[in-house]
Amino acid sequence: MSKALVLLGAGAVVAAVVASSAMYTVDQTEQAIVMQFGNPIRQVREAGLHFKTPFIQDVVYYDSRILDLDPPPGQVTLNDQKRINVDAFARYRITNPLQFFQALRTEERFRGQVGRILNSAIRNSMARNSLSDLLSVKRDAIMSEIQKRLADETKDYGIEILDVRIVRTDLPPEISQNVYARMRSERVKEANQLRADGERAKLEITSRADRDKVVIIAEAERKSEILRGEGDAERNRVLGNAYGKDPKFFAFYRSMTAYKTSMGDGNTNMVLSPDSDFFRYFKDPSGKK
Repeated sequence: MSKALVLLGAGAVVAAVVASSAMYTVDQTEQAIVMQFGNPIRQVREAGLHFKTPFIQDVVYYDSRILDLDPPPGQVTLNDQKRINVDAFARYRITNPLQFFQALRTEERFRGQVGRILNSAIRNSMARNSLSDLLSVKRDAIMSEIQKRLADETKDYGIEILDVRIVRTDLPPEISQNVYARMRSERVKEANQLRADGERAKLEITSRADRDKVVIIAEAERKSEILRGEGDAERNRVLGNAYGKDPKFFAFYRSMTAYKTSMGDGNTNMVLSPDSDFFRYFKDPSGKK
């Protein structure tokens, strides 16, 4: 009885081992290849529980999500002979696990080989552009060109290149100082040119304002002389009319004005004859000689 139980238990253990070896699961983030004696037989893209021949078949898993390829930064010579350090990365997805396995076997080998292809595509694309192009709106077109080159050269690897981005472009230390010095001299030159343009504009505005000032003052003086002449003419006309109406009063008023003007301050010294016509109103209010 005990021997039968032992055989039954051993059989159950063997059955469990065989069953566990015959089953495998594929996660939603994975895809797999069934291998037999080191050769791929089929690829499995659906998540869930699957079966294989126990003991003679194995399963190799690959990630089905979007992955990053970030090779070490490399140095690139641009078309203006400037050398820069470029750090870029790519995003990809394994779309054909069987083709990926046949071309590269492992993701580690993929990263090394495709990383070199990415750096080569970066050098080839950037060699036709200048540093100013990388700092302008042309940067997006350069990245698109690199992505297309990388996709063309890896089309047999069972992957899809989704994006390529240039993270950073730095000048080597020995070049950056020269570039900064040249940029500084250009900015100083530009500042001096702006100052010269400002000084020239200032002189033009000042000379125009001085000319306008002279013209305005001359025109004002001309108008004032005209008005003064018209006023004097009007005054003479009024005085003439007044003199014609009462000559005696006008003569009296004129003499009183002369007295006020000549002797108004009290410090006037005059040497005149007592019989002078100037003092006739002192002797006779009627002004008779």
